[in-house]
Amino acid sequence: MLVILLYSPAHSGENPNPCDLAAQHAAQNSDVPLELLMAISRVETGRQRDGTTEPWPWAINQGGEGHWFETADQAISFANDLLSQDIVNFDAGCFQINLHWHSKNFGSLEDMFDPQTNATYAATYLTELFQSEGGWPQAVAAYHSRSPEQAQTYLTKVEAALTELRATGAVPPASEDMMAAADIVPRVNRFPLLQAGARGTAGSLVPLTEGAMPLFAALP
Repeated sequence: MLVILLYSPAHSGENPNPCDLAAQHAAQNSDVPLELLMAISRVETGRQRDGTTEPWPWAINQGGEGHWFETADQAISFANDLLSQDIVNFDAGCFQINLHWHSKNFGSLEDMFDPQTNATYAATYLTELFQSEGGWPQAVAAYHSRSPEQAQTYLTKVEAALTELRATGAVPPASEDMMAAADIVPRVNRFPLLQAGARGTAGSLVPLTEGAMPLFAALP
């Protein structure tokens, strides 16, 4: 997690935010609400630009310290530097997917930073958490941590982000009690990229099961 938001749709239009575009596609191909994905991305990677806070795809959190880069190449280079030091516990991309626990589900480091691939995985994982935990609030909390205190703090920030998104009209109207609903059953995953193979079982920060995952299963 990097920072929380005050959102404005000022950068929509000619230069739409890449994380928001990715969130829109992911929401269209799952039952994760668009506003929820947009709120999470702002809590995870929000940064101030021209007076507003927007998510950013070329972001890394390592050891609690956030790093933002202007290009994908810069972010990937920094990540490779960490890997060269045998540092694999860091979060990457729009939705801050943890490399140590989730890299097996990606073909490469570049894939982890790709906004669409990152958002697709986040939506699929949130869907799994919704199904196992019984509601969006529980899914959002588990996405971040299994520590009740940390999970509640994170959930509060996401709810604040949702409030701002709704207030600015930046997202289509959704049920005001979405974060309390537990009877929405997401559709079957329609992302071919994520339908096959083993999947990680950790939140963005804290693992749900024991054992490290190999880096990038598709690589030799």
